Amino acid sequence: MQPDPRFMREAIRLATDNVTSGVGGPFGAVIVKDGEIIARGANCVTADNDPTAHAEIVAIRKACRQLNAFQLTDCDVYTSCEPCPMCLAAIYWARCRSIYYGNTAQDAADVGFDDSVIYKEVQRPMNERHLPITRLLPEEAIATFNLWRDATKRVEY
Repeated sequence: MQPDPRFMREAIRLATDNVTSGVGGPFGAVIVKDGEIIARGANCVTADNDPTAHAEIVAIRKACRQLNAFQLTDCDVYTSCEPCPMCLAAIYWARCRSIYYGNTAQDAADVGFDDSVIYKEVQRPMNERHLPITRLLPEEAIATFNLWRDATKRVEY
């Protein structure tokens, strides 16, 4: 599939409008299926007091509702900036087909949106990370996984 500049321009327009309106950060994204935009998203972290409300996440949520599905297998993501680690993971979980981006992670860092600490943290062993991560009650927690494994009416994903 060839990238379509029209969709990138729409993602950039969403990011620009978000800045000029004062709603949120300089990020916009669109989800495209069969050559049509099915969802748009702009960063609304501060407007919604939601640290997960990045443009890509907002667009993914809307696209899933639009398609009544939790996977976006035949969809492409156009985003005004290289996805952060959270958004990249969400795009993978949504099973999107491809990602097209405008600005780089370094461009984002240069204007105050630096994700490098997260990339560095996930490469460290858990016991060396800055945020304490401690396993607790594994014997009890595994029961839920066993229940899932044995469920006959589960939806695989």
